[in-house]
Amino acid sequence: MSEQLRAAIIQDDITDRILMLGWMDDEALELTKSTGYVHFFSRSRQQLWKKGETSGNTLRLREIVADCDDDALLVRVEADGPTCHDGSTSCFTPWLWRRILQREASGDESSYVVSLLKKGVGPIAQKVGEEATESVVAALSETDERLVSEVADLWFHTLVLLRSRGIDPAQIEDELRRRDRQK
Repeated sequence: MSEQLRAAIIQDDITDRILMLGWMDDEALELTKSTGYVHFFSRSRQQLWKKGETSGNTLRLREIVADCDDDALLVRVEADGPTCHDGSTSCFTPWLWRRILQREASGDESSYVVSLLKKGVGPIAQKVGEEATESVVAALSETDERLVSEVADLWFHTLVLLRSRGIDPAQIEDELRRRDRQK
């Protein structure tokens, strides 16, 4: 490893979403520039690695910008698949989505998430409908605390529904950003 290790903030060139943080030494930076694919220096393994070398989810370089002190880099990329090792679009995934993925991966039969996912899309969609109705009722005739509770249930079950269909919530955010740009 060369002397300078820089934080590399990886950002999607289209959505502007922050995807991950990695570390680059001079060799990783040069490999990234010469190959057009992002490389990092692994501090734990003490070696270079190309993002996606095992998963196939590479990061194609679009632009590199150094900060004013040249000790951090903004690396704009086109991601070929999820960036995070857990299958999420970004390593900065909201807590609840990460928890759902963790529960699914555990395969623990006593997990509510696992039991819902095993039931399939139909029963999960039905549960979303029930929670939506309960949220409307709470909004119209119950306390703020009850509304918060019902919307929490709605959000949770909606995320489980997305997972059952293999849809990352980042896709919903992308759609809302697209709509906002059309205004």
